[in-house]
Amino acid sequence: MSLAAVGILGIAVLMAVLFLLRMPVGFAMAIVGFLGFAHVISLNAALGMLGSEIWGVFSSYGLTVIPLFIFMGQVCFHCGVNKRLYTAAYTWTGQVRGGLAMSTILACAGFSAISGSNTATAATMSTVALPEMKKYGYNPILSTGAVAVGSTLGVVIPPSVVLIIIGLQTGQSIARLFWASLVPGVLLTTLFLLTVWLVCLRHPAWAPAGPPTTWGQKLRSLPGSVEMLVLFALVMGGLFAGLFTPSEAGAAGSAIALGISLLGRQLTWKRFTAACADTLRVSCMIFMIVTGAVLFGRFLAVTRLPFETAQWVASLDVPHWVVICIICGIYVIGGAIMDALALLLITIPIFFPVAEAMGYDPTWFAVIVTVVTTLGAVTPPVGVSAFIVSSMASGVPAASIFRGISYFLAAYALCIALLMLFPDLALFLPGLIR
Repeated sequence: MSLAAVGILGIAVLMAVLFLLRMPVGFAMAIVGFLGFAHVISLNAALGMLGSEIWGVFSSYGLTVIPLFIFMGQVCFHCGVNKRLYTAAYTWTGQVRGGLAMSTILACAGFSAISGSNTATAATMSTVALPEMKKYGYNPILSTGAVAVGSTLGVVIPPSVVLIIIGLQTGQSIARLFWASLVPGVLLTTLFLLTVWLVCLRHPAWAPAGPPTTWGQKLRSLPGSVEMLVLFALVMGGLFAGLFTPSEAGAAGSAIALGISLLGRQLTWKRFTAACADTLRVSCMIFMIVTGAVLFGRFLAVTRLPFETAQWVASLDVPHWVVICIICGIYVIGGAIMDALALLLITIPIFFPVAEAMGYDPTWFAVIVTVVTTLGAVTPPVGVSAFIVSSMASGVPAASIFRGISYFLAAYALCIALLMLFPDLALFLPGLIR
């Protein structure tokens, strides 16, 4: 059996282990990667690789950015920033038909910018938004679908944990990736809002208009969004100006979030400890996935599967855009059957060399695959965000939630198509910081 065939067999075994044994993805990647490396090289070499790679992952200074940004988001969540943000968005848009769903998407976008996590956004906004939309007579198909797709903005809008991992894995500037994803994140948010408007035109009974608000009420609601705007502006502004590195930005963001919460008298000892506990839990989960992906990536490297795949694709007598479409199709399918972060970590060693060999900008390619892979968070059978919303929406079957999500799939497709046709949508802002 050739080395490349061993690599393909390893991927097949990984998928079988995930599906049949329901093993956590980080452990599954670590086990298959270790055993595969031992088979190709030797057991002693695999043991040495295991020790060195685990130490390399957990001693990496660059990875400190992950718990720092997660802590920043958790502090904001436990201190009620999300609720105040949602109230402000609803005050401005709730009086139009579908405005409550639009407010939910805008609030998701805002909370995504301070949490960087789609699961955190899904859980948070489900708790806040679903009861309100139910109270105002919104159809659960629209309300749950809006929350589910809005939560995926947490992967695209910076600071995104997924973009941080991609940057560390591919050696790219995390600040550059953050700026590259900003315009696509705003574009995807706008397309979601347009989708809500179109759905309400077709099904006006699904989204009755809320009570009108005066300009005085609108202006009084603005302080609810100031915290998020200040936090986002200081973190991203500091990165853009070169005042601090991404890790320092995470530390600064955490400190600012703590300061805002203290000044607003929202930070109690109970909320602080809850934020710390959730940060530890989420960070450990991500670190385990990263460790497993590194071990599995080393196994793929010794099988030369990534390099042979790149050479095979480069030899295809088809336009490069066809190859990119094929890769995107693989990400859509893969994202629907496994965790998005794990999928990216497994496939980065395979597809990034392919994209670079064809002359594509790695920053642009990172943004493309990030947007494509967000579909996995809301598509069956995994659909993590969809099932989080399902657990929060009592009495709403999962089929109704996925039906609501289906209305937004065209928005994803259009966003991806625009990024392919106009790469400067992702590369314009990073070009300003060179």
